Amino acid sequence: MWPCGGRRQRRLGGAALLLVLLWLLLRRYYPCLLPVVSEPCENAVLLRFNWSELTPLGLWGRTLGLQTENSQFLLEGMPFRIFGGSMHYFRVPREYWEDRMLKMRACGLNTLTTYVPWNLHEKERGKFDFSKNLDLRAFLSLAAKNGLWVILRPGPYICSEWDLGGLPSWLLQDPEMQLRTTYKGFTEAVDAYFDRLMRVVVPLQYKKGGPIIAVQVENEYGSYAKDPNYMTYVKMTSATVVLSTSCKRTILMGGTSCVQALLNRGIVELLMTSDNKNGLSFGLVEGALATVNFQKLEPGLLKYLDTVQKDQPKMVMEYWTGWFDNWGGPHYVFDADEMVNTVASILKTGASINLYMFHGGTNFGFMSGALEADEYKSDVTSYDYDAVLTEAGDYTSKFFKLRQLFSMVIGQPLPLPPMIESKASYGAILLHQYISLWDVLPALLQPIKSEFPVNMENLPLNASVGQPYGYVLYETVIFGGGHLHTRDHVRDRAQVFVNTVYVGELDYNTVELSIPEGQQGFRQLRLLVENRGRVNYGLALNEQRKGLIGDVFLNKTPLRNFKIYSLEMKPSFMKSLQHVSGWSTVPDYFVGPAFFRGRLWIEQQPQDTFLKLQGWEKGVVFVNGQNLGRYWKIGPQETLYLPGPWLRRGGNEIVIFEERTAGRIIQSMDIPYLGRTQYVD
Repeated sequence: MWPCGGRRQRRLGGAALLLVLLWLLLRRYYPCLLPVVSEPCENAVLLRFNWSELTPLGLWGRTLGLQTENSQFLLEGMPFRIFGGSMHYFRVPREYWEDRMLKMRACGLNTLTTYVPWNLHEKERGKFDFSKNLDLRAFLSLAAKNGLWVILRPGPYICSEWDLGGLPSWLLQDPEMQLRTTYKGFTEAVDAYFDRLMRVVVPLQYKKGGPIIAVQVENEYGSYAKDPNYMTYVKMTSATVVLSTSCKRTILMGGTSCVQALLNRGIVELLMTSDNKNGLSFGLVEGALATVNFQKLEPGLLKYLDTVQKDQPKMVMEYWTGWFDNWGGPHYVFDADEMVNTVASILKTGASINLYMFHGGTNFGFMSGALEADEYKSDVTSYDYDAVLTEAGDYTSKFFKLRQLFSMVIGQPLPLPPMIESKASYGAILLHQYISLWDVLPALLQPIKSEFPVNMENLPLNASVGQPYGYVLYETVIFGGGHLHTRDHVRDRAQVFVNTVYVGELDYNTVELSIPEGQQGFRQLRLLVENRGRVNYGLALNEQRKGLIGDVFLNKTPLRNFKIYSLEMKPSFMKSLQHVSGWSTVPDYFVGPAFFRGRLWIEQQPQDTFLKLQGWEKGVVFVNGQNLGRYWKIGPQETLYLPGPWLRRGGNEIVIFEERTAGRIIQSMDIPYLGRTQYVD
């Protein structure tokens, strides 16, 4: 038996060891609780807790999460400021997620924000995809590993210059659909989607050991505001777990929806809304912190936020670091010094900030949205946004200026910026074979027969959810020429052919066309209609059906008895195209529509590159089956980003669908060209 003195010594030694361990934990994670710190608390609390190094023992304190108190954020009871940056996993190849996150940390950020695109995760009603580049769980876990908290912006509407603001096009099959309202057809679809989405999200919340410290309720609803009950519905649907006054009132009156949301979905973190100045007061929902979006800090703007909600921390959810581009317009840039000066001014007020975008990425495929103000304008493929990192993840002057600013504010050294990956110039690539669209039709596509024209969303395709993107060919028989009039029923652009002869185009501005008389007998009138992207912002969301949305008239008689060919250009279609017979050598001059193919041979490890399509008119590029997106000679964008992970050593197949005038070669370059620049006013 040990003597009492030895037992006492062991107790004292154990206590001393516990005190040392406690001191080390406090010094690392809670510096402001110590009587003396190497840096002022004002600076120290700007740093996040190092989530990636927390052990289960360290999770004992994870009970409070992100809170608001006396006009400041508290994280686990300690003062905290959000230095955030937006990056969307669905716009960045998965292989580059971590690189971009490390660059966030090197810039001085502690929080990542991302949207969640419903239209990618549920392409077909009831069939969900959270795999590969859509693996949201892996993305959020990787953010945690790399020391970043997460503010999740799950929608269901996200805007983001993304097709239909992230809403799936199959919602528009319902002719009475009222998007972003409590219309039953919409809420039932949202309920089913959120049931599945929250199974991914809930376990990754802060109080469960994950990186999510806040969840946004919908997005910029104050600019839409068609239904006063909608925001409360979304809050209950996705995130009502702390019973607000309105929720308690509902329960007392016999309602159960709040309780069901509490039990079924389990969001327990801080809720936020996000609006521009004009929409702030219309987008409020009880129990959620209001945040503001802007690019220029107008006098009194943040004070106005204080009048909307008193004694709450100020948060700029979207500080716009640049701007997006439309086809036919300039490439917008925002002065780096002006941007950094505004960020500094925001920080001086004590506000938290999120940079939208920190890294924009790319609208791969057909996913770019459109703007409809005075006229319809579709967005370009690149989402470079003139952001802090370029489309390919390279540093800009904005990065280094912001890094310097954040380093001074934080008062501690930042991680070294990762090395930039080299870009490759693979030179000229010959497109040596082609096949006309007219030859592809009988080989690969079965037409849908309909007396009347049918819009894309209502075509009986894809398990009855319609065709979301791409082109549709409408074919009917005529017996003469005359005056063709669309009555504005083309969405968004149609090339018109008689048999295989091109006779003109129809769109929002051109609604009539002369069809030449031909020899006696019937002829085929063909309208190749392109969906250029659904509007993603504004009050016109319910009118975003594509293709032919109504009758087209020849000599005042509506056309009837159509053969309709779907040209969604899905991976299965592109794979089948490889094996179609009839490919021929490309002549010196050829007019489409047609598919062209060539091969890029790479000897070494593939690297990022940019494809320039000088001499081509308009179309889409596929590399090894991956849809890089649209190109169009009207610009501003002149190169398409081709990520290195989508290439392989040896042969790489390039297929181009060209609508009109084809070139013979494309150029692989090591620098992008996004077009003539214009500074944002």
